[in-house]
Amino acid sequence: MARYQAGDFAAVTALVECVGPQLHRFFMAQSARRSDADDLLQETWLRIHRVRHTYRPSEPVLPWFYAIARRVRIDHYRRASRTTARERPLEEVSDVVATLPPDEAHGEDLETLLAPLSESQREILRMMKVAGMSLEEVARATSCSVGSVKQKVHRAYRNLRDGMTALGPKRGSSRGLS
Repeated sequence: MARYQAGDFAAVTALVECVGPQLHRFFMAQSARRSDADDLLQETWLRIHRVRHTYRPSEPVLPWFYAIARRVRIDHYRRASRTTARERPLEEVSDVVATLPPDEAHGEDLETLLAPLSESQREILRMMKVAGMSLEEVARATSCSVGSVKQKVHRAYRNLRDGMTALGPKRGSSRGLS
Protein backbone atom coordinates (compact mmCIF):
# COMPACT_ATOMS: atom_id res chain seq x y z
CA MET A 1 0.00 0.00 0.00
CA ALA A 2 2.91 2.34 0.70
CA ARG A 3 4.20 1.69 -2.85
CA TYR A 4 0.74 2.46 -4.22
CA GLN A 5 0.69 5.75 -2.30
CA ALA A 6 4.10 6.57 -3.75
CA GLY A 7 2.72 6.19 -7.28
CA ASP A 8 3.68 2.59 -8.11
CA PHE A 9 0.55 1.48 -9.93
CA ALA A 10 1.91 -2.05 -10.32
CA ALA A 11 1.31 -2.29 -6.58
CA VAL A 12 -2.41 -1.82 -7.27
CA THR A 13 -2.52 -5.04 -9.26
CA ALA A 14 -0.82 -6.88 -6.41
CA LEU A 15 -3.29 -5.43 -3.89
CA VAL A 16 -6.33 -6.30 -6.03
CA GLU A 17 -5.11 -9.87 -6.56
CA CYS A 18 -4.26 -10.33 -2.88
CA VAL A 19 -7.09 -8.52 -1.07
CA GLY A 20 -9.81 -8.51 -3.76
CA PRO A 21 -11.02 -12.10 -3.19
CA GLN A 22 -11.25 -11.52 0.57
CA LEU A 23 -13.30 -8.35 0.09
CA HIS A 24 -15.51 -10.11 -2.45
CA ARG A 25 -16.23 -12.90 0.06
CA PHE A 26 -17.01 -10.21 2.64
CA PHE A 27 -19.64 -8.73 0.32
CA MET A 28 -20.99 -12.13 -0.80
CA ALA A 29 -21.66 -13.06 2.83
CA GLN A 30 -23.85 -9.96 3.20
CA SER A 31 -25.48 -9.85 -0.22
CA ALA A 32 -28.12 -12.04 -1.82
CA ARG A 33 -26.87 -11.47 -5.37
CA ARG A 34 -23.42 -11.82 -6.88
CA SER A 35 -23.94 -8.69 -8.99
CA ASP A 36 -24.44 -6.63 -5.81
CA ALA A 37 -21.23 -8.03 -4.35
CA ASP A 38 -19.38 -7.22 -7.59
CA ASP A 39 -20.71 -3.66 -7.58
CA LEU A 40 -19.78 -3.16 -3.94
CA LEU A 41 -16.27 -4.48 -4.56
CA GLN A 42 -15.81 -2.12 -7.48
CA GLU A 43 -17.09 0.83 -5.45
CA THR A 44 -14.70 -0.14 -2.64
CA TRP A 45 -11.69 -0.10 -4.97
CA LEU A 46 -12.76 3.27 -6.35
CA ARG A 47 -13.10 4.67 -2.86
CA ILE A 48 -9.74 3.18 -1.83
CA HIS A 49 -8.18 4.90 -4.82
CA ARG A 50 -9.74 8.25 -3.87
CA VAL A 51 -8.66 8.08 -0.21
CA ARG A 52 -5.35 6.25 -0.57
CA HIS A 53 -3.52 9.32 0.77
CA THR A 54 -5.20 8.80 4.18
CA TYR A 55 -3.58 5.41 4.77
CA ARG A 56 -0.79 5.50 7.35
CA PRO A 57 2.01 3.07 6.42
CA SER A 58 2.75 2.38 10.09
CA GLU A 59 -0.74 0.85 10.51
CA PRO A 60 -1.96 -2.56 9.24
CA VAL A 61 -3.62 -2.30 5.83
CA LEU A 62 -6.39 -4.94 6.14
CA PRO A 63 -8.39 -3.14 8.86
CA TRP A 64 -8.17 0.02 6.75
CA PHE A 65 -9.52 -1.87 3.69
CA TYR A 66 -12.32 -3.46 5.69
CA ALA A 67 -13.33 -0.15 7.27
CA ILE A 68 -13.75 1.30 3.78
CA ALA A 69 -15.61 -1.82 2.58
CA ARG A 70 -17.95 -1.65 5.56
CA ARG A 71 -18.77 2.01 4.86
CA VAL A 72 -19.39 1.22 1.17
CA ARG A 73 -21.78 -1.59 2.18
CA ILE A 74 -23.64 0.65 4.64
CA ASP A 75 -23.93 3.47 2.09
CA HIS A 76 -25.23 1.00 -0.52
CA TYR A 77 -27.94 -0.39 1.76
CA ARG A 78 -29.01 3.07 2.93
CA ARG A 79 -29.29 4.24 -0.68
CA ALA A 80 -31.20 1.08 -1.63
CA SER A 81 -33.61 1.42 1.31
CA ARG A 82 -34.33 5.07 0.44
CA THR A 83 -35.03 4.10 -3.16
CA THR A 84 -37.21 1.15 -2.15
CA ALA A 85 -39.18 3.29 0.30
CA ARG A 86 -40.19 5.70 -2.49
CA GLU A 87 -41.00 3.03 -5.08
CA ARG A 88 -44.55 1.84 -5.58
CA PRO A 89 -45.61 -1.28 -7.46
CA LEU A 90 -46.51 -0.58 -11.09
CA GLU A 91 -49.96 -2.14 -10.61
CA GLU A 92 -50.71 0.33 -7.81
CA VAL A 93 -49.64 3.31 -9.92
CA SER A 94 -51.65 2.20 -12.96
CA ASP A 95 -54.74 1.71 -10.77
CA VAL A 96 -54.42 5.30 -9.53
CA VAL A 97 -53.97 6.63 -13.06
CA ALA A 98 -56.89 4.54 -14.36
CA THR A 99 -59.25 5.86 -11.66
CA LEU A 100 -58.53 9.53 -12.35
CA PRO A 101 -61.33 11.01 -14.45
CA PRO A 102 -60.17 12.64 -17.67
CA ASP A 103 -60.76 16.33 -17.15
CA GLU A 104 -59.53 18.06 -20.28
CA ALA A 105 -61.18 21.36 -19.38
CA HIS A 106 -59.11 21.51 -16.19
CA GLY A 107 -55.90 20.84 -18.17
CA GLU A 108 -56.73 23.61 -20.63
CA ASP A 109 -57.56 25.92 -17.72
CA LEU A 110 -54.17 25.13 -16.16
CA GLU A 111 -52.35 25.85 -19.43
CA THR A 112 -54.23 29.16 -19.75
CA LEU A 113 -53.24 30.06 -16.20
CA LEU A 114 -49.56 29.14 -16.81
CA ALA A 115 -49.35 30.81 -20.25
CA PRO A 116 -47.87 34.15 -19.04
CA LEU A 117 -44.97 32.36 -17.30
CA SER A 118 -41.62 31.60 -18.90
CA GLU A 119 -41.13 28.07 -20.22
CA SER A 120 -38.74 27.15 -17.39
CA GLN A 121 -41.23 28.37 -14.76
CA ARG A 122 -44.08 26.43 -16.41
CA GLU A 123 -41.91 23.31 -16.58
CA ILE A 124 -40.92 23.50 -12.91
CA LEU A 125 -44.49 24.12 -11.74
CA ARG A 126 -45.75 21.17 -13.80
CA MET A 127 -43.06 18.93 -12.30
CA MET A 128 -43.77 20.01 -8.73
CA LYS A 129 -47.55 20.45 -8.72
CA VAL A 130 -48.78 18.11 -11.45
CA ALA A 131 -46.17 15.33 -11.26
CA GLY A 132 -45.67 15.75 -7.50
CA MET A 133 -41.86 15.83 -7.64
CA SER A 134 -39.77 17.17 -4.75
CA LEU A 135 -37.41 20.15 -5.04
CA GLU A 136 -34.42 17.81 -5.16
CA GLU A 137 -35.98 15.67 -7.91
CA VAL A 138 -36.84 18.75 -9.99
CA ALA A 139 -33.31 20.07 -9.51
CA ARG A 140 -31.85 16.79 -10.74
CA ALA A 141 -34.24 16.61 -13.68
CA THR A 142 -33.51 20.17 -14.82
CA SER A 143 -29.77 20.15 -13.98
CA CYS A 144 -30.26 23.14 -11.70
CA SER A 145 -29.42 23.70 -8.07
CA VAL A 146 -32.16 23.38 -5.46
CA GLY A 147 -31.77 27.10 -4.78
CA SER A 148 -32.35 27.91 -8.43
CA VAL A 149 -35.50 25.77 -8.48
CA LYS A 150 -36.79 27.52 -5.34
CA GLN A 151 -36.13 30.89 -6.93
CA LYS A 152 -37.98 29.95 -10.15
CA VAL A 153 -40.94 28.61 -8.18
CA HIS A 154 -41.09 31.76 -6.05
CA ARG A 155 -41.01 33.98 -9.14
CA ALA A 156 -43.63 31.84 -10.87
CA TYR A 157 -45.96 32.12 -7.85
CA ARG A 158 -45.42 35.88 -7.72
CA ASN A 159 -46.17 36.20 -11.46
CA LEU A 160 -49.31 34.09 -11.07
CA ARG A 161 -50.48 36.16 -8.07
CA ASP A 162 -49.86 39.40 -9.98
CA GLY A 163 -51.73 38.05 -13.00
CA MET A 164 -54.68 36.89 -10.91
CA THR A 165 -54.82 40.23 -9.08
CA ALA A 166 -54.99 41.98 -12.45
CA LEU A 167 -58.01 39.81 -13.38
CA GLY A 168 -59.95 41.15 -10.44
CA PRO A 169 -61.24 39.75 -7.18
CA LYS A 170 -63.95 37.57 -8.76
CA ARG A 171 -61.65 35.24 -10.69
CA GLY A 172 -58.61 35.54 -8.40
CA SER A 173 -60.52 34.54 -5.26
CA SER A 174 -61.89 31.32 -6.75
CA ARG A 175 -58.45 29.83 -7.19
CA GLY A 176 -56.01 28.96 -4.45
CA LEU A 177 -52.33 28.35 -4.97
CA SER A 178 -50.35 26.22 -2.64
